[in-house]
Amino acid sequence: MSAITPQSFVLQPGDAMPNSPLPVLIYRGVLAEETPSKAGGFDKLFEANGWAGIWRDGIYDYDHYHSNAHEVLGVAMGSARLRLGGQGGKEIDVRAGDALVLPAGTGHCRLSKSENFVVIGAYPPGQERYDICRNRDVESELRIARTGLPATDPVTGKAGGLLELWR
Repeated sequence: MSAITPQSFVLQPGDAMPNSPLPVLIYRGVLAEETPSKAGGFDKLFEANGWAGIWRDGIYDYDHYHSNAHEVLGVAMGSARLRLGGQGGKEIDVRAGDALVLPAGTGHCRLSKSENFVVIGAYPPGQERYDICRNRDVESELRIARTGLPATDPVTGKAGGLLELWR
């Protein structure tokens, strides 16, 4: 999987979302055709690459961020339009098979979705007890700065991806 190259971009801090100096990573088409088993495919991929706290659900429809955890979101089914970075941030479309890696502090919000939209989420070891923050404050920005970098990329493992782009 290390041959997969993600799209990447850095989001500037906003009024409510601190965002991160680390880039957001978007892997397109990580898993092939859309099937209910795709959820299991993301489960296995993230677990094999050492990411834990795996859950299945959607993405909140309000701007929020995690101050104490980096997060991977694998789109198992359906499609959605997301806003990253808070008000004035970047809008992106995702569909089944895509995976996003959000550094701690990155604002994210679901703007619209298909009826069958399902996301698989996970976190680096030790970051499974993530918080949910909706506004910038000094304490959360200190937690973001103290959040350790993952030892592996949730999609490519021990090569490429965030190991190159986040160092």
